[in-house]
Amino acid sequence: MSTADADDEPTPGRNEIWIEKYRPTSLSDILGQEEITDRLKSYIERDELPNLMFSGEAGIGKTTAATNIAREVYGDDWEENFLELNASDERGIDVVRGRIKDFARASFGNYDYRIIFLDEADSLTSDAQSALRRTMEQFSGNTRFILSCNYSSQIIDPIQSRCAVFRFSPLSDEAVEEQIRQIADIEGIELTQDGVDAIAYAADGDMRKAINALQAAAVMGETVDEDAVFTITSTARPEEVREMVTTALNGDFVAARSTLDELLTEKGIAGGDVIDQLHRSVWEFDLGDEAAVRLMDRVGEADYRITEGANERVQLEALLASLALED
Repeated sequence: MSTADADDEPTPGRNEIWIEKYRPTSLSDILGQEEITDRLKSYIERDELPNLMFSGEAGIGKTTAATNIAREVYGDDWEENFLELNASDERGIDVVRGRIKDFARASFGNYDYRIIFLDEADSLTSDAQSALRRTMEQFSGNTRFILSCNYSSQIIDPIQSRCAVFRFSPLSDEAVEEQIRQIADIEGIELTQDGVDAIAYAADGDMRKAINALQAAAVMGETVDEDAVFTITSTARPEEVREMVTTALNGDFVAARSTLDELLTEKGIAGGDVIDQLHRSVWEFDLGDEAAVRLMDRVGEADYRITEGANERVQLEALLASLALED
């Protein structure tokens, strides 16, 4: 992702949503996915756009890339020739047979095809995916489909084989920092280096989360620093997570549990977020290989149980207890 024109005036009161204000309006403006955007631009330049599938985590440019493909193919007419549907909202087979077919059959004006963008396509039921496959076959001559998903493995093979698949990676800290600094300059925000580092850590490759964190922290004061970012994002500092784990590994469960209680109760961090930070930080704890493997095994088990509905605090305390009891 990238910024809008640097000549834009700062928004009085900062009452706009910055993720929309600074959403890129061309493929060239998307930061951190240059290899993918170069290939997409090549398709457009040769007028050989295939069906596409974008997979990857949230906030890394999939929807923005789809929208900007339409902008570059249709110019000012892009909204008339681009249909965006969210499969998590409209999961049934009726949306595939109804809205998609109606749009695909409509007038095309001076263009050879229209584009249908189906976001969160991995939320579609199996029946809906089968219907979508048949629709893709039926309208292959005058419609291009762009599917976006978090997990391409949830998309049936007959659909995947009809698409050019692009796997978007989480954005690098460098890409996040470049975007954040551009926005801070335009908005007149004083941004410290530890604030930038904290935003990059809290975002974990998600540009949308990074921009939201910057906007929220900017409301708290004129200077965005580490304290403001960790407070507004309810993110534990890396050293706090490290202290909790190493204390448990040293056999002191009571002290480790006390740190966990502080993170959950006083700082309001969700148990699932603690698990995510543990997973991200395992190899940064300076643990031996055996201890790191044990920790990763416990993290995976706790994450699965929490996902299945188990109590977060109980599972996290059990994780720390298992580490403390290891010989």
